[in-house]
Amino acid sequence: MSVQCVAVRLVLASASPGRLAVLRGAGVDPVVRVSGVDEDALTATLVDSTPAELVTALARAKADAVAADVVTEYPDAVVVGCDSMLHIDGELVGKPGCADAASRRWRAMAGRTGELLTGHAVVRLDQGEHSATGSGAHITLVRFGAPSAEEIEAYVGTGEPLRVAGGFTLDGRGGWFVDGIDGDPSSVIGISLPLTRRLLAEVGVPVVSLWS
Repeated sequence: MSVQCVAVRLVLASASPGRLAVLRGAGVDPVVRVSGVDEDALTATLVDSTPAELVTALARAKADAVAADVVTEYPDAVVVGCDSMLHIDGELVGKPGCADAASRRWRAMAGRTGELLTGHAVVRLDQGEHSATGSGAHITLVRFGAPSAEEIEAYVGTGEPLRVAGGFTLDGRGGWFVDGIDGDPSSVIGISLPLTRRLLAEVGVPVVSLWS
């Protein structure tokens, strides 16, 4: 008697176009669901956490929330949550949110080096049950260039840095102003493929089984 294999869907608990593009480029076409987790409220309760612990806790909260939302629709799935922040000058920096904040951030970090931290969490749904979880964080050093005042103004004017962690991208216009990185490029974009592969293996899902 043959055994029927159950298809496992990957659900990305993020609205990030960068994370979606990384996964699609790596052969996975995920279902996208946004968690709605209040990141500021949760961060306020984690004041004693290290930067890596904070981004991992936020990623785990997003994955848990989305897993609860999709368990009926996708009873056999693995939900992946991520959260990214820039650690520089002893401060954790999220999305600037407005042009003034983005401009100040770029003036402060121009010519400097920061740590881009991305927390990851996976939740395995097996026949409608939460069967396993895994989490971790990846840190990549980012060496910023020194754009001119005019370049900073033009970049902020595009709106791109307002909605990304640290106010910069590696895969967009911000890539012009990043001199180099030490670590995993996919993590800087928002989801570390090597770490995600290891976490998927921990919950019993080989990444090759998710390839389109």
